[in-house]
Amino acid sequence: MLLIFSISINYCLAQEDLMNLIEDDDKKTSITTSTFKGTRIISGHSVETRGAGTLDIIFMHRFGKINSGAYNLWGLDEAWIRLGAEYAIGNAFTVGAGRSSYEKTYDGFVKYKFLKQTKGLKNFPVTGTAFISMAINTLKPTDETQDVKLSSRISYTYQILLARKFNEMLSLQLTPTLVHHNLVRTPEEHNDIIALGLSGRHKISRRMAITFEYFYQFNNNTDEVNYDPFGIGLEIETGGHVFQLVFANSQAMIEQQFITGTTGDFFEGDIHFGFNITRTFHLKKNSAPANWQ
Repeated sequence: MLLIFSISINYCLAQEDLMNLIEDDDKKTSITTSTFKGTRIISGHSVETRGAGTLDIIFMHRFGKINSGAYNLWGLDEAWIRLGAEYAIGNAFTVGAGRSSYEKTYDGFVKYKFLKQTKGLKNFPVTGTAFISMAINTLKPTDETQDVKLSSRISYTYQILLARKFNEMLSLQLTPTLVHHNLVRTPEEHNDIIALGLSGRHKISRRMAITFEYFYQFNNNTDEVNYDPFGIGLEIETGGHVFQLVFANSQAMIEQQFITGTTGDFFEGDIHFGFNITRTFHLKKNSAPANWQ
């Protein structure tokens, strides 16, 4: 009887301790981290920002169309690249710059996380990040006598990225977007394109995940062949690297180009294979891990 009584008392105390832990958790606010593993999902940005003092070097590469055939080695004979760097000034504020081989474009951006998904004492359902970028096309005109003003070469992207991590396996993101081109080719084309992005990530193992990305254009320039960008990817984490294998219908890698300038239909086989490699460096001793936010 004594043994049974002792076991019963210990069981009741354990239950009470468990309830106290649950109550303590309810009195705390915990921030949701690692909604996405990297700052890119396919070509577009995720809500993620790095810990202060963290530097990311990102190498993005896209080959030609897979359905271009054996003569073009199924797209491998053709390649566009973007080399970029991103530095976290604060835990919620990042600046970045890059150079793309497509149209010899230089781009720069700022990114600020203004909302954090939380649970516990204070519940908030989503993480929110603001993103603004500017790009300059430095490609020489076909007619070298033509004087193209610098202002005509500039384009901008404005985005609000809203994401929710539903559980350890699934994260989804909505991205309202405005792309502005200072100069368009014909009076009928729109300088401003409004789009909405839907993207996500689903883990399939501890270090691997499937990702996808799609942008719908509400006022597409219909006088030219211009498709909504769509892509899927396989994401692999290898310590200080995030390696992403990408299959997308756009060969460009910055928002001003791939959201409004995709000329291939993914479901007709106009698919570009490519990859993103992100290498993270912690330049401050107290800088947070790469997935701190």
